[in-house]
Amino acid sequence: MNRLSNYVAGEWVNQGVDAVDINPSDVNDVIAEYAQADKALTENAIEAASSVSTDWGRSNIQNRADVLDKIGNTILARKEELGSLLSREEGKTLPEGIGEVARAGYVFKFFAGEALRLTGDLVPSVRGGVDVEINREPMGVVGIISPWNFPAAIPAWKIAPALAFGNSVVFKPANLVPAMAAEIAKIIVEAGLPKGVFNLVIGKGSEVGETIVNDRRVTAISFTGSVATGQQIAQKSVARMAKFQLEMGGKNPLVILDDADMETAVSCAVNGAYFSTGQRCTASSRLIVTKGIHDKFVSALKDRLGKTVVDNALKEGTQIGPVVDKSQLNQNLYYIEEAKKEGAKLVYGGNVLTRETEGFYLEPALFTETQNDMKINREEVFGPVATVIRVENYEEALVAANATDFGLSSGIVTKSLKYASDFRKKSQAGMVMVNLPTAGVDYHVPFGGTKGSSYGAREQGSYAKEFYTTVKTSYIFS
Repeated sequence: MNRLSNYVAGEWVNQGVDAVDINPSDVNDVIAEYAQADKALTENAIEAASSVSTDWGRSNIQNRADVLDKIGNTILARKEELGSLLSREEGKTLPEGIGEVARAGYVFKFFAGEALRLTGDLVPSVRGGVDVEINREPMGVVGIISPWNFPAAIPAWKIAPALAFGNSVVFKPANLVPAMAAEIAKIIVEAGLPKGVFNLVIGKGSEVGETIVNDRRVTAISFTGSVATGQQIAQKSVARMAKFQLEMGGKNPLVILDDADMETAVSCAVNGAYFSTGQRCTASSRLIVTKGIHDKFVSALKDRLGKTVVDNALKEGTQIGPVVDKSQLNQNLYYIEEAKKEGAKLVYGGNVLTRETEGFYLEPALFTETQNDMKINREEVFGPVATVIRVENYEEALVAANATDFGLSSGIVTKSLKYASDFRKKSQAGMVMVNLPTAGVDYHVPFGGTKGSSYGAREQGSYAKEFYTTVKTSYIFS
């Protein structure tokens, strides 16, 4: 059986408590065993990163660009192979898995260019004979803690800018996706980074994650995951004055107005709410529909869901794969039952499914007759579950869309330029989609939200430098 190792101080370290990596489409398929790092190994990784951070931070920018470009090219050359592994391990359909891997490759190539584009300013002082130079410098050691739902793309958009701007990295992936993390690590290592610049530690958040967050040598922490964990990281980071960046949950609205094109509305809803098994922080789990189109939209959406194929992620024709594991499946089922208790009407799906291979299959669920104050509309389910909220008009739809503690992504389906423009201005979300699914973003522009969804500088694109660098102002008397 394939055994995965940690990568610390330039060496593959095959030590730690054994755990197994299971295929959610086929629980009898063990992908690999892996060694879970402990506190001591994590501290070794931090020490290794700390010992080389100054040299790497002052290294030649062309060298950094070349390394990142090589990583990106290798990922793209292997996208089918790696995409298959991703789908096997996490449960995305094969086209989604390949697409995500390709996105990771392009992220590395984009930041190869950003390594060469980092600029500063030279400005006159208010004092005669003095110049002021403003430069960006690396933070030092960056701790990266990534989730399981995008095991290639999210690590890429954190690791690539960290390295591009001269930081060393300690990377902790989610325990559900160690094989993908190990493959990315191998590609990064083989691209020619100096020892210690990049380190991989696979293990429990309570041990590995805690060690990264609490160690004073880690000067910046980039985290994507649950709200509860993000809040804990914030408190601990503030206590020791570490820089931190948080991407957490979403309860994203898709507003559908009476004038919406029905095909567009249904396609946006199915894609945003159910593809990737609904396991996206940008998923449109709240479908806010005006009364004139409500019944026709619900009928058309039910018809589309009835034709949607739920099966093994690697099987040709599958449109929705399994839920990632048993625990997540149980959480989905819990929210389905809670919605029923609160009076929501389950009009489609919500059943555990049996397929040729034993896995965590859940029929996509659709609720109607829901209110914004119901638990199903307040808390993130993270599964193929969506609700419909009926409203009178656009004004009521906007209020409902913004009535959430989250603010990551939002969308509207309409033919009206007036309403589309107004929604873009007034939607309390970091990303707004018009006649597009709420899930699905480009790699070269900012990613992030408002309210309880995000904290700190934006991820991706040129805005990533705001987190991965610090500003130094120098005064020069001539």
